[in-house]
Amino acid sequence: MADSNETTVNLVVLGKAQSGKSAAGNSLLGSSDFVSRLSPSSVTLGCSLGRSGRISGLLRRNGRESALRVRVLDTPSYPHSALSKEQVRDSVRAALAQHFGEEGLHLALLVLRADLPLCPDESDDTVQLIQELLGPTWKDFTAVLLTHADKAEEAGYSEETYLHSASSTLLSLLSSVQHKYIFLDSHNSIIKEERNIVLRKLLNFIQENNYQVLLKHSKE
Repeated sequence: MADSNETTVNLVVLGKAQSGKSAAGNSLLGSSDFVSRLSPSSVTLGCSLGRSGRISGLLRRNGRESALRVRVLDTPSYPHSALSKEQVRDSVRAALAQHFGEEGLHLALLVLRADLPLCPDESDDTVQLIQELLGPTWKDFTAVLLTHADKAEEAGYSEETYLHSASSTLLSLLSSVQHKYIFLDSHNSIIKEERNIVLRKLLNFIQENNYQVLLKHSKE
């Protein structure tokens, strides 16, 4: 919290290579802080923190409008083409402690592609990493961000029909995180109105969690 009329939310994005993780971080920030491009190997090699400017008109706390600031920690993908699981885990753990150790983490965003099926092995790998990073209450602090939603739409799927046809692996994952999920288009830059819709949904998840944070005062 910078002042009584400003709220900062701390987010971390986690996911596989080419899932749209860095691009999703840029969309949430309304910037191009993170490198995002098509590549035959994992693009992100280390963690980096991006910060938005003051965003007005999205949040009211204690009966008055509060300006919003968003901080997003971008992370190396897992599995990674050059880093081991231990290297990814240790890098993210250190960055969480460095950047969010005092204020805490509000939400981890597990980034998955809406235009690709989620298979059990892939889900197990990613979820296990999140569990190791966040601990036993990870489900309360994790939401799923389904990127490339525009491609699913082009294929004729609405949100409802998509979920009706989704794999049991994805449905089980969404159920485990109390159906905290958001569909996000894969355009390089989303317009302000779309960004605000996504941020409102994230704020709803955080408010439903009573603004609780994870990893507060962590010194790992």
